[in-house]
Amino acid sequence: MVQLKIYKVNISKSILTFIFVFFFFISNGQILPIRLATEMAENPLAVIQNQPRLSWQLISKESDASQIAYIILVASSEEKLNNDEGDIWNSGRVNTDKNLHIVYNGNPLKNETKYFWKVKVWNQEGKISKWSKVASFRTASLESDLNATWIGAITKADSHLPEGRNYHTATFNREKKMSFINASDSLARRSIMLRKPFEIEKVVKEAVVYISGLGHYELTINGKKVGNSQFAPLWTDYDKTVNYNVYELSAKEFQKGDNVIGVLLGNGMYNTLAERYTKFFVSFGPPTLFFKMKIKYNDGSEEIIKSDRSWKYSKSPITYNSIFGGEDYNANLEQKGWGRKGFKDRDWKKVVIQEAPKGVLRPQTASPVTIQKQYEVKTVKELKPNFYVFDMGQNLSGFPTIKVKGKRGQTIRVWVAEGLNEEGTIAQGRSGKPYYYDYTLKGDGVEEWTPKFSFYGYQYVQIENINYKEDKNKELPTLVDLKSNFIYNSAGEAGSFSCSNEIFNKTHELINNSIKSNFQSVFTDCPQREKLGWLEEIQLNGPGLMFNYNLQTFLPATMQNISDSQRDNGLIPTIVPEYVIFGGDFTDSPEWGVTGVILPWMYYEYYGDASLLEKYFPVMKNYVDYLGTKATNHIVSHGLGDWYDYGTHPAGYSKNSPIALSATSHYYYGTYLVAKASKLLGKTEDFEKYNALASEIKTAFNAAFFNEETKQYGTNSQFSNAVPIFMDIVEPQYKEAVMQNLLADIKEKGDRLTTGDVGNRYLFQTLERNGENETMYRMHNHYDAPGYGFQIKFGLTTLTEQWDPRKGNSWNHFMLGQIEEWFYQSLAGIMSDPEKPGFKHFFIQPEVVGDMTFAKADYQSVYGKIASSWEKKDGKFILTVQIPVNTTATVKLPVAKNSEIKIDNKKVRAGFDEKDKKPMLELGSGIYTIECQL
Repeated sequence: MVQLKIYKVNISKSILTFIFVFFFFISNGQILPIRLATEMAENPLAVIQNQPRLSWQLISKESDASQIAYIILVASSEEKLNNDEGDIWNSGRVNTDKNLHIVYNGNPLKNETKYFWKVKVWNQEGKISKWSKVASFRTASLESDLNATWIGAITKADSHLPEGRNYHTATFNREKKMSFINASDSLARRSIMLRKPFEIEKVVKEAVVYISGLGHYELTINGKKVGNSQFAPLWTDYDKTVNYNVYELSAKEFQKGDNVIGVLLGNGMYNTLAERYTKFFVSFGPPTLFFKMKIKYNDGSEEIIKSDRSWKYSKSPITYNSIFGGEDYNANLEQKGWGRKGFKDRDWKKVVIQEAPKGVLRPQTASPVTIQKQYEVKTVKELKPNFYVFDMGQNLSGFPTIKVKGKRGQTIRVWVAEGLNEEGTIAQGRSGKPYYYDYTLKGDGVEEWTPKFSFYGYQYVQIENINYKEDKNKELPTLVDLKSNFIYNSAGEAGSFSCSNEIFNKTHELINNSIKSNFQSVFTDCPQREKLGWLEEIQLNGPGLMFNYNLQTFLPATMQNISDSQRDNGLIPTIVPEYVIFGGDFTDSPEWGVTGVILPWMYYEYYGDASLLEKYFPVMKNYVDYLGTKATNHIVSHGLGDWYDYGTHPAGYSKNSPIALSATSHYYYGTYLVAKASKLLGKTEDFEKYNALASEIKTAFNAAFFNEETKQYGTNSQFSNAVPIFMDIVEPQYKEAVMQNLLADIKEKGDRLTTGDVGNRYLFQTLERNGENETMYRMHNHYDAPGYGFQIKFGLTTLTEQWDPRKGNSWNHFMLGQIEEWFYQSLAGIMSDPEKPGFKHFFIQPEVVGDMTFAKADYQSVYGKIASSWEKKDGKFILTVQIPVNTTATVKLPVAKNSEIKIDNKKVRAGFDEKDKKPMLELGSGIYTIECQL
């Protein structure tokens, strides 16, 4: 057996903890279950499934380790579980190597109840592990149990808010916009504070809160914020789904006697009607709150506190809040101690019972958005006296925190933007204007303020009529400190990548900064101008997103949003949630809508989880059927095509390639995946139907777009030829000729791409999968446009909407980030095996291209950490790989057939892959160093 080795020198605290657990708990070659998860989450608080699925990872000191059996105990208390009593479920020994998605099969689970579980396993030698650490899950509250009462300051009927989703910047001018605003009651757009005093006379054991505050809320118990979420709950189509959040509170959050619940409400996407910049108007109603808290006492009794007429409200110091326009705060309107006992609320008004949102109340199972990083001022320029522009060093999604001092009533206006005008002032022309924050001082020493209900994409901050640091002008307020808060989803990172090529390293950084900036309640296109969930970015960047981030709970929420937005005729719109209906191709484009078909299959391939295929199979099927109604002789001709393809033409609709070629290819691909899903799910009739339909579409596609004489598709553009190769539409006898036409066009263009938002992935993957990694290297290893290097040379910190930042609108788009897949799969070599989903078996086959001397990546798969790190040194190729317990890998080496190969300094005989012409090793779990002669 090959023994475990640790190769890193700079060891982080988390790695040291892992090593401690590893060697403390594992002795005599034992195996150990770790990272227990229920429905893909650790210790979740709102499990809605009657039979939730349990999973775990495994670690072992030995190589080539695997599981052959397990036993699971589920108990009603941690005490019982510690005594090895599974009073809810004792699975007994189950002989299987399966450690993912084990379906609970015990006693019926009760709603709003916490359960505890643990597992131990037997390894390949029949040795039994120690019990895992205890994990838990809490079952959700059904909507009927919540019995929600929604409260606020004003009813929807009295608000006079506009109905419908057709109000956007292309359809109304400022006069029309203001007519909507003036017709509505200002209280319907106002942030409010709500409070509820209550008494506790017994000893609290625990409490559980169920809350939804729309658009967004901040909850406090006795003046202390609960949780660390920003912009909770996550965005949904509130006519279909309303998320609620669940919090567990310990006894220390309460005090004997008087206690107070406090809630602050803001508008969010629930109510976008506001002055200043707005991309669109949509209103589901005025700010509204649902609240339920179940308190359990040590004597076994319970008490429930709910939102009802006993609550009171007051206007908050947030005098303006718009997700698109900014936020204003008047510190003179603060009511000190309003969230704590002893506060006199006699001037507060009684809440009104509001009309409930139309959507179904569902627990939010995806991770919340939180403040992830803070940035200090990098540089500052005083353009003229008391007029400052601050460079925060990073374009990001978020908001500033300011510390100021001055006189009561003075106002500081904070402008933010991605870029600067020629004179050095902030430029919002590309990103939506006006957007700013106003803070009115109370004149009480140094005051600190952070906005709560509005964020923007920015790097630069502009503040006028202030002192900075020093009180030079006594008549002006002084900015004492300024920080930028970077907010994005807290799902967690899953991978890392680096290599010897600095362009590629900086490209990876650019893309990931843009992904993070747009990783909010949904994956947005940009964090400033639109903040909308344009769907194509998710599926076209899907592998890169999943290599970099843990999307196990986020993508199910995305599919729920897609399902909610699907029309009765099967259409999946381009943006989800569909807060605004743009109409035409901007509502209905196959490359966007087919995300609802592709995403469940990607999820299955990367996480080994077929639940999205099972749950949303009707969504997938209905969308393909919808495209069929738009087809003439199986050819679909509408949509945006290869959006923003590159050339001398203005960016927008596909210009290099036929839109019908793009639309029809995605109709075919969606149909092919529906057939594939049908087969997996055992739906025989559906498989026969859609498999036959896919064949018919392929035949029609080739008849319409393939020229047998020239062996070209469409216009012979890169997109036209790459797509049919990637999707396996081209007949086998013509594939090589079409590939040569593709390569010839790339060469003619000076090794530059001409594809766009849609075509990039198909071009990159067609080159990768057909051994043209050197072409990929040349295509991207430069500082010209089109290319990532041009944006690096331009000094940007995020990926832009167009290859030339000077031509585009947004400077924070990840839609062109499809190269991430190539970084992980080709340069580092970590590649899934579609036949063994979830990386149960996978490939490590790094490509040595150009003048690169090393590349390394790691990926936290559902089975555990996968790592690949190679370097060229002294005429040798040295590869270190890590393979998780209970998985296997095929390692393909980029060396000659007769090259001498050693594993941990021991010569081994490798197999040979005739297709790829590479030596090949089959390895079980462990960490190995493989050395070959180049």
